[in-house]
Amino acid sequence: MSEFEIVREYPQPRPRVWRALTDPALVPRWTSTGRGGRPEGFAPEVGTRFRFVGRPVPGWDGIVRCEILAADAPEFLSFSWRNQETDPPSTVTYHLAETAAGTRLTYRHTGFRGAGGFFMARLLHRVRRRMLTEGLPEVLAGSDW
Repeated sequence: MSEFEIVREYPQPRPRVWRALTDPALVPRWTSTGRGGRPEGFAPEVGTRFRFVGRPVPGWDGIVRCEILAADAPEFLSFSWRNQETDPPSTVTYHLAETAAGTRLTYRHTGFRGAGGFFMARLLHRVRRRMLTEGLPEVLAGSDW
């Protein structure tokens, strides 16, 4: 099984980082750096099924099917991730910790299976690293929300 973890620190307080990660109006603003999607039907409540809708590419319809597995605002969020309805789910977690300088975000994506999962983990790691290094800081620094 493959997985990856990205840790980033932001100077903003934890509630602001949580909102940027979970507000459906803000999510597309930071995920767009990786051609990411907008959440449809998202609410950080256990059992909520939602979709990330992005631009389709050959071999992918542009939809990620998800379900909230755990939520403890503004500290922890976990959700399943399926590219196709029939795929076994992988799991995404956000853990936000207060630091003296702001907030530390630990992003983990676990549960990729087989050779296809290995390659998907590598691809998503690169894309997520860009989103969390370029996209999210721009949104967090903005004053229009």
